[in-house]
Amino acid sequence: MDMSMFSTLSGLSSTTGANSVQKMPYLTGALTEKTDTVDGNMFSSILGTAIDNIKATNSYLSDAENEEIRFALGETDNTHDLSIALEKASTALQYTVAIRDRLIDAYKELMQIQI
Repeated sequence: MDMSMFSTLSGLSSTTGANSVQKMPYLTGALTEKTDTVDGNMFSSILGTAIDNIKATNSYLSDAENEEIRFALGETDNTHDLSIALEKASTALQYTVAIRDRLIDAYKELMQIQI
C-alpha cells in the first residue's frame, strides 16, 4: 500500500484551532486574511467570497444547461459529461441553498435578541 500520499498530512498533527489556518498557507479566502481590522475588511472579504461562490454556482448551472442542450440536439453522445455537469450543478445549488438557509436563520435569531 502506497503511503506517500500521507506525507503531506504530517504537518497537520500539531495544528489545532484557529492557529491551524495560519500554518497552512495553501488555504485561501476570508480565513487567511491577516490584515483584517474592525473597520469592515473581514466582512467585505466574506461577502466577496460569498459572491464568488454564487458566481461559481451559476457557472455550474449554465454548464449543465449547455450540456443538456448539446445532448438534446445530438451534438454529443457522451452521457458521462452530461451526468457530471448535472451533479456538479446540483451539488453547488444544494450547498448555496444550505448556506442561504443558515444565514436567514442567523438573521432571524439576531432580530429576536432583546436590547
